[in-house]
This record gives sequence, structure tokens and C-alpha cells, in this order.
Amino acid sequence: MISIPLPWLVFTALIVFLAGIFFVWICYEIARKRQAAKDRKNLIRCHLCAREFFAEKLDSLPQCPYCGSPNEHVAQRLF
Repeated sequence: MISIPLPWLVFTALIVFLAGIFFVWICYEIARKRQAAKDRKNLIRCHLCAREFFAEKLDSLPQCPYCGSPNEHVAQRLF
């Protein structure tokens, strides 16, 4: 049987616990960024009233639900 001092046992358990929390956190952030990028693809800003709305990619010229003007799918700038 392997004998291990109590401080080392506590230290090892703490490191394993913190590594698990860090791993879950990193996975959550990756999934959140992927979902945000996917949502941003369908987000359209109306060129007339400047409101943002979601539209499907199937629509060639989606209409703004607020003012009714047709809009094109263009790449959104982040800044």
C-alpha cells in the first residue's frame, strides 16, 4: 500500500477539483462563442431604420419587421 501524507492528499484532491472546474469553464466558453458566431450570421441590420432582426438564410431579400423595407445579407462588422 502507498502511504501518502495528509497535506499531499488534500493538495492533490484540490488540484484535481480545480482542474475539473477549469476544463468545464473552457468547454462552456468555446460552446458559447460558437453559438454567438452562428447567431451573428442570421442577424441583419435594416439599412433604413437601423434596427436589428433575425432572418433565415433562405430569404433572398428579407423584409424588416418594423419598417418593411427589403434588406440584403451582408457580413456584420464587429466594431
